[in-house]
Amino acid sequence: MRVAVAGASGYAGGELLRLILGHPELEVGPVAAASAAGRTVAALHPGLGPLADVVLAPTDAETLADADLVFLALPHGESATLVERLPVGLAVVDLGADFRLVDHNAWEHYYGGPHAGTWTYGLPELPGARAAVAASTRVANPGCYPTSVALGLAPLLAAGLVEPADVVVVAASGTSGAGRKASDALLASTVAGAVSAYKAGGVHQHTPEMEQTLSRAAGTSVTVSFTPLLAPMPRGILAACTARLAPGVSTGTLRDALAAAYDGEPFVRLLPEGEWPTTKATAGSNGAVLQAAADTHAGRAVVTVAIDNLGKGAAGQAVQNANLVLGLPETVGLTALGVTP
Repeated sequence: MRVAVAGASGYAGGELLRLILGHPELEVGPVAAASAAGRTVAALHPGLGPLADVVLAPTDAETLADADLVFLALPHGESATLVERLPVGLAVVDLGADFRLVDHNAWEHYYGGPHAGTWTYGLPELPGARAAVAASTRVANPGCYPTSVALGLAPLLAAGLVEPADVVVVAASGTSGAGRKASDALLASTVAGAVSAYKAGGVHQHTPEMEQTLSRAAGTSVTVSFTPLLAPMPRGILAACTARLAPGVSTGTLRDALAAAYDGEPFVRLLPEGEWPTTKATAGSNGAVLQAAADTHAGRAVVTVAIDNLGKGAAGQAVQNANLVLGLPETVGLTALGVTP
């Protein structure tokens, strides 16, 4: 099947192209990038040899429509305008935030501008999500941080093992999570040897998405305090999620809930008790690894989750969703195996 990629000049767009090239059922169709139109794919993604001579087209709806499915890897707020010009029946997986949120007030507060609407939320491991994605032609790919947090906490909230009113997340991301646009904060001399906080104090745009997903799992409103960190690595996320324990909950109880939630899931792995996630375990993959413990001293559950922000946090998950939309085996073209060293 022929797939198009808009936003192919960015890191997520390049990762999409890499995955499509290795996918036995997909072929690269139109490839577009507004600011990089006219340049070759190889100039931006030198590892994609088979596309070395492909010239990036302008981001034009008519060009992108020549495909069975379109991936949108555009800056937040740009997908909605382009979608309006695409054929109604054309399958689309949007890696941006435009269609993730239900609450238009939350969108306007964190992103600005009018809310474009809500699509099927594409995190297949959540209850009911897999069937909903398979029945959809328009899928909102989750954000990278919200994916890690939902995988770690949603099963515990759904089982009533933790309290919904006091959820705290501290998560570190690789620099590719900030996108390809040059900035002083992302210079090698700035990032190397340093871990820094940014957008702390409840202002990060992924906060309402985390709260939305966790509230659905809990069946009641969940409040999240989120502190993101920038780590000196190119890709990966390590999220440390804590919430107040319900009475009588032990480490075994937490682990049993996670094991039941992800039994048979191809991309999510609960580590043996005592082992803790590392981003190396998921680098270059669509996998997620997690661990939980009950901190009885503080009365809190601790769940740590590692994913690749460009894999399960973006392009890998987008291909997983596309497989479901197109009626293909969910795992085809993807791996849960990380790259080490």
